[in-house]
Amino acid sequence: MDTQTAYSKPVTLRNILKFAVPTIAMSLFMSFYTMVDGLFVSNLIGTNALSAINLTAPVIQLVTAISTMLATGGSAVIMKKMGEQKPREAREDFTFLILVNVAAGLVMCVLGYSVMGTIFGNMGLSAEVANYCTSYLNRYLLFTVSILLMNNFTLYMIASEKAALSLICSVTGGVLNIILDYVFLGVFHLGIGGAAIATGLGYSVTAVAGLIVFSRKESLLHFTKPAFRFRVLAGAAANGCSEMATALVTGIITLMFNWTMLRYAGENGVAAVTIIMYVLMFASSLYTGYSYGVAPMISYYYGEKNHEKLKKLVATSLKVIAFSSLVSAAVSFAATGPLVSIFARPDNPVYELAATGNRICTLALFFIGFNIFASGMFTALSNGIVSAVLAFSRSFVFMLITMLVLPALLGMNGIWLATPAAEFMALALSVALLAKYQKRYQY
Repeated sequence: MDTQTAYSKPVTLRNILKFAVPTIAMSLFMSFYTMVDGLFVSNLIGTNALSAINLTAPVIQLVTAISTMLATGGSAVIMKKMGEQKPREAREDFTFLILVNVAAGLVMCVLGYSVMGTIFGNMGLSAEVANYCTSYLNRYLLFTVSILLMNNFTLYMIASEKAALSLICSVTGGVLNIILDYVFLGVFHLGIGGAAIATGLGYSVTAVAGLIVFSRKESLLHFTKPAFRFRVLAGAAANGCSEMATALVTGIITLMFNWTMLRYAGENGVAAVTIIMYVLMFASSLYTGYSYGVAPMISYYYGEKNHEKLKKLVATSLKVIAFSSLVSAAVSFAATGPLVSIFARPDNPVYELAATGNRICTLALFFIGFNIFASGMFTALSNGIVSAVLAFSRSFVFMLITMLVLPALLGMNGIWLATPAAEFMALALSVALLAKYQKRYQY
């Protein structure tokens, strides 16, 4: 289908969802990759191994941060050029940015192996948990390039009107991950390293499919002779820095959570935090997927200067997010018991810790969707600075404040309240900035 026809359709909820539903499903499956690892690891190995997956998260988030920056920032820059009717330049930049991803993946892989031992050796972990950490990360880092390509091809498929293919790749990768987790852990007993391999191979499905799809000239975006315009790389990095900041500081905050939990509840507390993060991550992926789905539309209408469509798209999106927030919060609270029991049996001390924490942390679901959309919208509008302010404040500044203050005042309950409090503070900032820039972008 000609991209001009697709983007020129009326902005209705149905047409918006045609863009967004595949990316929502895809984002849910991507978060499901990690959850599946946790499910198999906790049930077939134990909660100490589940703790190890969370303890490796800061290193993994660094990989995610770089790939997210290049993917979201690059997609906005390229689709803006498409809206300006500059397809040749857009394809040259696309090819260049993919090559940058490959190079960045190789560098991060080498760095990861060089610092891994030092990181886990200085955390004061038990020998068992430290060994789980190194075993998991050893295997995971092998797939660094595939992970970067997967994140990028996911968004570029959406922008090229191949969202259905992107969804198929995500579903296929998710199913493959589940099957391989069972085979590697349950049949061949490869331990926690087998779970990392299963995840990496699941990610590789989209990476391989993208290489094939974008090699074909009939694709809206396809590989061509790259133009090494480093100002484009700088623009993509600046534009996507908010998403990078979100992923990066998520790793830092995860580290803070782990240290705080080790102090208050030991390694059982880390396992409980891991379970709650899975629940919040799964719910958050709903909004991340929606934001990814509508981002090309926002970028295109902005480049086209079609303010009427842009205004209607934003208004409809806010209504969709408000409804989804109410539903996701209600489901998370009502289903706390069954959700936690998937990872820890009721007789396990981790169960009660996680159940209490999830009921409190569910409050964050009333605010997360608006914050994710606001940051993603400014990225799509090529205003990476405002997006970065939102993302950095939400993910780091406000979380740092609440993590330092609330546990000191309220103990364990303060740890669980930190996330909802930080998200509420971020919501106030999002509303203020949306109001401030409404006249400039006419949304």
